[in-house]
Amino acid sequence: MSNGICRFCGTELNTVFLDLGISPLANSYVKSVSQMEYMYPLRTYVCENCYLVQVEDFESPEHIFSEYAYFSSYSDSWLEHCRKYVEHMVDIFHYTSNTNVVEIASNDGYLLQYFKEKGISVLGIEPAANVAKSAIEKGIDTSVNFFGTVLARSLKGEGKMADLLLGNNVLAHVPDLNDFVEGMKILLKPYGTITMEFPHLLQLIEHNQFDTIYHEHYSYFSFTTVFRLFAKHNLSIYDVEQLETHGGSIRIYACHLENKDISASTAINELLEKELLFGMTNIEMYKGFHTKAVQLKRTILSFLLDLKEQGNTIVGYGAPAKGNTLINYCGIDRDYLNYTVDRSPYKQGTFLPGSRIPIYSPDLLKQTKPDYVFILPWNLKEEIIEQTSFIREWGGKWIIPVPEVVVIS
Repeated sequence: MSNGICRFCGTELNTVFLDLGISPLANSYVKSVSQMEYMYPLRTYVCENCYLVQVEDFESPEHIFSEYAYFSSYSDSWLEHCRKYVEHMVDIFHYTSNTNVVEIASNDGYLLQYFKEKGISVLGIEPAANVAKSAIEKGIDTSVNFFGTVLARSLKGEGKMADLLLGNNVLAHVPDLNDFVEGMKILLKPYGTITMEFPHLLQLIEHNQFDTIYHEHYSYFSFTTVFRLFAKHNLSIYDVEQLETHGGSIRIYACHLENKDISASTAINELLEKELLFGMTNIEMYKGFHTKAVQLKRTILSFLLDLKEQGNTIVGYGAPAKGNTLINYCGIDRDYLNYTVDRSPYKQGTFLPGSRIPIYSPDLLKQTKPDYVFILPWNLKEEIIEQTSFIREWGGKWIIPVPEVVVIS
């Protein structure tokens, strides 16, 4: 996108949606305090033709995703969400051992394991070799590749077409959207179904979730834009569900345009109408978001500053990508957060990119007894408060930063 054109429709990009200054790659955890880091502008544009919000391209997916720090299996609530999804799919479509389920960006096998338990044939596609290794060790057949038309044709040639082709939170990670969706068209059996889940741009704007913007997320989608994207590749979205995951997501169901056995749900027009009323096809609405983000940044900083002036100790919980956007945009460093903790052993012993805040195991909370725990993955706040309920023993409190600063005691 260095030539400044929309990665879906090719229109020249002129309207800035949000400029978050410069930032390191959000999942590039630092091994030592003296390690050098690359910083990149973190600026998003909105296309005036198709309303796709997109970040400028600075790094290739190969650089970002070939070794990846995010393992899906460390979130209990996410695993439960996936287990329910599998039950739901088997319930609707009556899948059997003759069914082929293919997941794009299958990570560590967090979801396919539930299909496999039911004797259903699964294939994961995962570009990050370190994460794929974890899936293969669980017995999940995994292809270590980036997905697109080339891989789709190759799998089709091997007779590995999908009855169910799914992807969770992968659409945002794709620089070449058209090649990716065309690849799905190729790999899907004539009467198969595609399901994709992704964060909903309407929720991002409505709930001030500026921290969900980072370089690994090339695109941010409204339902309106995704509907057009799939239609361009002769795929028909026939149903949509609104979910609470990741601060508000949507799950779409799509099939081949030629498949006349499926009729469209009323949920389609309802959501298109909701987006129209919200202003998702009005460029002026997008221009107003920057002011909201700046106001929240100032509120977070002055709140932390007041707590520090009163002599409180504050630490972080979690080391998610979104946390790094929030921390770097707000200019939060060790003067504000002594350290953060994370359940993933892969992140423990490293430092957050940019801010260099150290990451430890959650056990450290009991030793240091902080006054406040700043929850960086705010979308998992209920799960985290439950896991750290022991901080109440010494009067500890939790801070939720988004969509507004809230203290829970």
